[in-house]
Amino acid sequence: MPHPIKIAAAAAALSAAALAAQAETTIRLSTYVNEADIRHEGFAHFAKLVAEKTGGSVKVEIFPSSTLHGWSEGVDALQGGVSDISWINADNRLPCYAVTSLYPALVDLSDQPKLDADYAALIRDEAAKAGLVPLINSNYSYDQEWWFEEPSVEIGKLDGKLVRSIGPLVSMMIESWGGEPVFVAPKEVFQSAERGVVDGINMGVATYSSWKLWDVMPHMVNANLFYGNIIYMMNKDKFESLTPEEQAAMTAAAAETEAWLQPRYEGWVDEQIAAAIAAGGTETTLPVETSMALIESVKDKWDATVNEACGADLADKIRGLLANHAPS
Repeated sequence: MPHPIKIAAAAAALSAAALAAQAETTIRLSTYVNEADIRHEGFAHFAKLVAEKTGGSVKVEIFPSSTLHGWSEGVDALQGGVSDISWINADNRLPCYAVTSLYPALVDLSDQPKLDADYAALIRDEAAKAGLVPLINSNYSYDQEWWFEEPSVEIGKLDGKLVRSIGPLVSMMIESWGGEPVFVAPKEVFQSAERGVVDGINMGVATYSSWKLWDVMPHMVNANLFYGNIIYMMNKDKFESLTPEEQAAMTAAAAETEAWLQPRYEGWVDEQIAAAIAAGGTETTLPVETSMALIESVKDKWDATVNEACGADLADKIRGLLANHAPS
């Protein structure tokens, strides 16, 4: 007769095997961030929290370095099922987000998770119409800056320089200040700078550093001209296919990750700048008055674009949010 302890052990093993065999929901998260970037640690932390909070019923699989899709293809990738969570750049199917996810404003980022969450809430209805759900916000505005081949370039007088742009606002700024915008995807920026395709680059310090771009264009202008929030959105049908408990777990994991990452991200960015300067690069920080003058030089034109894309009511809410986070 089988021993009772052996029977119990066998039953436990079968139960564990059955649980392991349960179908996991796998969520494919696509990012342009590479594994050398501190934000990759953030996504790994998010995936860990999701697994913990759902008891393993949801697994987040991270695809770094644009391995699933290119810079401008986030909406297509989500709508077409290539990915389940992707960064969303300026896309005409999200007209208000396209012109406000990067905004000419000087903001206090000490409470950035709250600022980003409130901005995402204002964009939520527009995202839903495109079949998307805002999920996790990139710590983005802390480090969106400019680099040039020579030191101390005057941003407001670009004098025909070809400058890499990431979207419509930056292109408008470059043109307003006498330069010519050039779109270059993140993975192609090194070659474009090395071969003289561009004279300057607008990019985030984190991405710039993780792609080793200080080696080809080492002179940074720290201008503080933007509020920026690249939102990672999720396919709405995929999100709603999760149980209410899993949805709540995903949302909580995203919010906790943003708070967890912020100090690590800022510290890492500062370390990258310090290391680049030690290696011969330069950082020119503009006075607040200069930054405000540059913002004012484009603000009216951009506000007209935002009013048209968002409608006056939503545009005013977004401007009001940024005003509430202005430096004191």
